[in-house]
Amino acid sequence: MTAYPPAPPPGQQGSTQAPPVCPRHPDRVSYVTCQRCGRPACPECQRPAAVGIHCVDCVRDAQRSARPQRTVLGGRVSGTGRPVTTMTLMGISIALFLLQQVLPGVRSSLIFTPAIGEIQPYRMLTTAFLHAGFLHLAFNMYALWIVGPFLERLLGRWRYITLYLLSAFAGTVSVLLLAAPQDWNVGTVGASGAVFGLFAAIAVVLRRTGRNANQILIVIGINVVISFLVPGISWQAHFGGLLVGGLLGALFAYLPQKYRRTGAVAGAALVAVLLLAATFGVYVTH
Repeated sequence: MTAYPPAPPPGQQGSTQAPPVCPRHPDRVSYVTCQRCGRPACPECQRPAAVGIHCVDCVRDAQRSARPQRTVLGGRVSGTGRPVTTMTLMGISIALFLLQQVLPGVRSSLIFTPAIGEIQPYRMLTTAFLHAGFLHLAFNMYALWIVGPFLERLLGRWRYITLYLLSAFAGTVSVLLLAAPQDWNVGTVGASGAVFGLFAAIAVVLRRTGRNANQILIVIGINVVISFLVPGISWQAHFGGLLVGGLLGALFAYLPQKYRRTGAVAGAALVAVLLLAATFGVYVTH
């Protein structure tokens, strides 16, 4: 905060002393002073407080020094409350879908097949942001919007994005591990692996926080059945995302508070290493 000298008291009648002015707006006379620093504050710089008026500088400094509010699972409470991470993930998928409509080559350059993953491993993640059609996109984005903001708020942004991306990656690794030899040139797309990871995580989180998880468990069960009954759906990706999402959800939800940050980082790093090791093992032995 910029230091300003305190204003002199209002001059007495007949005094030649200059009237007090706002430090931020020297052209404005103000006899209202901040209750914390004692400086004059013009109407634009005044902020009502429990006792009297505070200036904008003191309010800003108080906000910086205040401890951030946390949810029961350690997520930092955002001032706006907007699910920025969820909206960004949705925006990327929607933007790529629209881009595919005008540039068909986008899909072929980002889609994953087991045969090409060894040469261009980045496709194992980019394929999770592609979709086969409007209904496929709409279903996944609706599911993401239903469960994503809740998890983002409760877990905090960095654990939430870690959960999403590792679940998506796990879905692709599962496809690689379980694909039949004749399917190595068959591409898989979609955020379903990540969404199933969120489904599993929210079921664990609801149980951890004492809420009823029956509805989400029913949703998971229905989608698992659909994965096997409807042709063209990658049950492998759903299985991988569900497994890793459940593991990370349990890790984030049940870690003791004093190990919450270090344990979450170490656990997520271990999951990532295991997924990379499984990928490496498949390609080395193939």
